[in-house]
Amino acid sequence: MSWTCAGAIAIVVLVLLSVLEGCSAKQPARGEPVGIVSHIKVVSDKVADVSSIEAWRQSYINPGMTDREKALAVWETVVAHQHQDAPPIEFLHNPENTVLDPIKMFNVYGYSFCSVHASHLAAMARAAGLTARNQSIQRHCTAEVWWDDAWHMLDASLVNYFPKPDGTIASVDEIIAAITEWYKEHPELKGNPDALETFRKNPGWKQGPKLLADCPFYGEDGLLPATFPWQCGWPETMREYDGTRQFVYESGYSMGYQVNVQLREGERLVRNWSNRGLHLQMGETDKAGRIPQSLEGKIGEGPFRYSPKYGDLAPGRIGNGVREYDVPLASGAFRGGALRAENLAATADDKRTPAVHVKDAAETGVLVIRMPSSYVYLGGELKFKAVVGRGGEIVVSFSDNNGLDWRKVRTIAKSGDVTLDLKPLVFRRYDYRLKFEMAGAGTGLDALSIRHDVQHSQRPLPALAQGNNTITFSTAPDEGTVTLEGSTLMKNRGKQLVYTDFHPVVENLGEPMLSVKGREGAITFPVTTPGDMTRLRVFTFYRARDARDRWEVETSFDDGQTWKPLGPLEGPHKAMGKPFVLTDVPAGARSALVRWRGAQRNAALLFNVRIDADYREPHGGFRPVKVTYVWEEAGVEKHHVHVAPSPRETYEIHCDGKPLMRSLTVELAGE
Repeated sequence: MSWTCAGAIAIVVLVLLSVLEGCSAKQPARGEPVGIVSHIKVVSDKVADVSSIEAWRQSYINPGMTDREKALAVWETVVAHQHQDAPPIEFLHNPENTVLDPIKMFNVYGYSFCSVHASHLAAMARAAGLTARNQSIQRHCTAEVWWDDAWHMLDASLVNYFPKPDGTIASVDEIIAAITEWYKEHPELKGNPDALETFRKNPGWKQGPKLLADCPFYGEDGLLPATFPWQCGWPETMREYDGTRQFVYESGYSMGYQVNVQLREGERLVRNWSNRGLHLQMGETDKAGRIPQSLEGKIGEGPFRYSPKYGDLAPGRIGNGVREYDVPLASGAFRGGALRAENLAATADDKRTPAVHVKDAAETGVLVIRMPSSYVYLGGELKFKAVVGRGGEIVVSFSDNNGLDWRKVRTIAKSGDVTLDLKPLVFRRYDYRLKFEMAGAGTGLDALSIRHDVQHSQRPLPALAQGNNTITFSTAPDEGTVTLEGSTLMKNRGKQLVYTDFHPVVENLGEPMLSVKGREGAITFPVTTPGDMTRLRVFTFYRARDARDRWEVETSFDDGQTWKPLGPLEGPHKAMGKPFVLTDVPAGARSALVRWRGAQRNAALLFNVRIDADYREPHGGFRPVKVTYVWEEAGVEKHHVHVAPSPRETYEIHCDGKPLMRSLTVELAGE
């Protein structure tokens, strides 16, 4: 596949522009205050850490485990962190627009329907080194994992699997065979939900197929632990596995998300074990916009009656958190947390007002603030006190594609308080940038604050239990991440970022998704980081239907002059996911190109692609972090405040009674 000259020039221009955007952010000099503390993690010994795929492995996958034990650990993970419910729709991952990154699902949402459960189980099983697949059956989708030379069905959505008399776990084929054989004696029940429901009660479901009668996950009433929105049980199983519909179907997935809580001076994150009725599908009226039962669900009751058995200490599932940033302008500390701060002076610099102002009136002052979040933005508000000198102005712009494009939000021509609703700009986003361009003598800002409502799952939050609780605090490494991920369905533009928003050079690819047209095609994305790049993480969910179909994933750190292979995406696969991680990044590199080259004989297609470029934060390091727990015991509110003086430590919190968790707040401690 040739690298076109025009494409190379376009990519180089984009890289240079992006590098210039962040060029003022330099490594902190010795003694310079730390501006950003990264990967702030608070972990309780009562709750497993699933903040990244690596953390999950440490929590659930132990050395010496058999493949069966690994598979059941994967099943338990998905059961514990993902409730059967109307799914969150980000309009990002294909082919179903649902949230297909399992780590994102566990931390941000915690609920979805069967095909997503199946996809996440397959993804996590593969991450544990196992072979897995999904099967679509009548009105249901489930996963199978291969061990001991056989397939074994593990259903995380309805919380079940079927042990055989010898203790091994049945496959989908074996379940269908058992039910099909039984229907030979009871043909009048097949496909008859009312008759199956009657049989469940009288003479009773235990008189059905022995494989189902011996299943430990049915209650005495023949109902399964999870419900959505009806009671799921023996009659549904009899219909789902009646052999009417069965085929291998890869539901699709994505990987790369991880929790990275980053804080600057004046910034705090509150995560609540409660919600205020806010969720991703607010205001939507189509099928995808159904209000999830998880919004009001109580752990241990109704549909969530099974959840405590799998370690759930939260009172509910959907959490609404708050992220606030009161930018420290007058002291000049804002510089440590900004991407750009050019031609600006603070009151601490020259004793002049406003708090931050244009330094040289002949030039424009520029302030660029990045707002990356581990949790999805549901809304937001920007407030600032503008001071505009004679003939001056302040222009506020917004970017949600890593600064490649800017949208003018407001031009301020007179002094006063300004409030802007950010929800139309940030809804469904995890990262964006604000730019303030200030012109004129005396023009500047006297105050600046940003507030966001976010959605997170309550399940993985570090809850407390009665008695002693060991809390582990850590803040390593000092890294941020720039992510490129857009929908490959162009119809999602306006609802979500699409792949073209990241300015790729596309050669001989077209719809559906990103399909090779003819024999060969390619797509190349530029990525730049504010600090020195430490690694590139690339994930692809792809199709290479024939053994001769293939994708090659490559990267370049010299503007396309030379290319380093990350690895192949082989066939034959109708659909498959594969991650690559590159750690030997050239010293000082802050820009790269990532290219997919496809060779097609039957069908070569990209469903989802994601690039995560990790980098050293230019003003990163450690500062003491204040951690505040709030909970109730017997109706009495309790608080525990701890200031962590070092990047890693443990401490204890004691609860005399059973705690009802309320909130966890992290913020940098005062000097």
